[in-house]
Amino acid sequence: MFYPDDPRELADEVAAYLDRAPETPQQPGFPKAVIVPHAGYVYSGSVAASAYDLLRPARGVVKRVVVLGPCHRVPVRGLALPRATAFATPLGRIPLDAEGVRAIRDLPQVVESAATHAEEHALEVQLPFLQQVLGDFSLVPLLVGDAAPADVAEVLEHLWGGAETLIVISSDLSHYHDYESAREIDRATVQSILGFDTGISHERACGATPVMGMLVAARRKGLAARLLDCRNSGDTAGDRHRVVGYASFALDSGHAGYGTEHGKKLLEIARASIADALGAGPAASPEAAHETWLRESRATFVTLMHGEELRGCVGALEAQRPLAGDVAANARAAAFEDNRFKPLSLEEFARTEIEVSLLSTPKTVAFEDHADLLRKLRPGIDGVILEQVEESRRATFLPQVWEDLSDPEQFIARLKQKAGIAPSTDTRRCRVKRYGALKWREAELRS
Repeated sequence: MFYPDDPRELADEVAAYLDRAPETPQQPGFPKAVIVPHAGYVYSGSVAASAYDLLRPARGVVKRVVVLGPCHRVPVRGLALPRATAFATPLGRIPLDAEGVRAIRDLPQVVESAATHAEEHALEVQLPFLQQVLGDFSLVPLLVGDAAPADVAEVLEHLWGGAETLIVISSDLSHYHDYESAREIDRATVQSILGFDTGISHERACGATPVMGMLVAARRKGLAARLLDCRNSGDTAGDRHRVVGYASFALDSGHAGYGTEHGKKLLEIARASIADALGAGPAASPEAAHETWLRESRATFVTLMHGEELRGCVGALEAQRPLAGDVAANARAAAFEDNRFKPLSLEEFARTEIEVSLLSTPKTVAFEDHADLLRKLRPGIDGVILEQVEESRRATFLPQVWEDLSDPEQFIARLKQKAGIAPSTDTRRCRVKRYGALKWREAELRS
């Protein structure tokens, strides 16, 4: 009832919402918990996506997701587990987390209720987003009925875990006020959540109890809340006479940006990977890959240089594996598999400079025409992907290319040439995405 039942259509719709989510600064880490809305995707999908987009790096790290939401159809006392062993969406089955269920089953506020879960949407609308960004995970689904915030907080503390556990709170905001009244009510609710106020009424948020329980637990754990997006159905897909409010939040302990030490570690991994392949030294210490930031799913390019001459460059535009493994694999590929160059020799390796670029998630650029696209590009900042979908033609330039092609007109012309797109092709027939890149080069970090 809330999203398409065709797997391809659903996956494409979720991906489109994620691709249009706002750009955010690159930094290691991801939220411990998110608060997201649960209406039909046409109404709240774009608001939810701003939170789920932050969870892309958690793929492969998060193994268990605890999802809590209100019950809309069949009331219940306490927090209700289902009697099922798995949830299914068009994107596949998600097993319940047996260990997590055992950890809370004996708490007095936790019950089982198949009826409460049977046709409830508050949890199930979250699952395709989670499947898209996380891949495989197990689930602890809880519908919250007549319970106190302290009851919810106790359950969360039993399930808190470490980086392997994500918590998702499902709640809309105000219901069926006129547009301006809703905005005023929702602004107050947002401030209550940011201020860890546990006096939020169910008229202000249908998931008030799980939200407040999350706030109690988060405060004890030293987390901070930040607003990602707040709109209502009058902004997204409905009229403005009777609207429903939506907001998304991230809760975490704060993350500093990437710095020199991160760059040094990535360069060490790249050099050690090539050295190991040449028989000139051991691969990077396996202990390094246990650091959480190196296990996050990230996209990188590794570039090899001899002076100012390119000697190899290989990478991916979208994350495919853990960061440490991606750098190691791209370094080997740049040294031995870039078909523009012969394989790197041991003698050459000694004088090879390595550069690692860490890419942000590509985001769709909306533009009206060619001139509008050129205005929206940011020379020196944007990596650009240009794609002619119907012809399966695609190419990218990293942000570094702006150093040689500083004029946006020339930049796009050369990118068309690289992709094999005819110069006369109307740019409106192309899909454009942009991304940022942080780069570290050995010579710069030695100086």
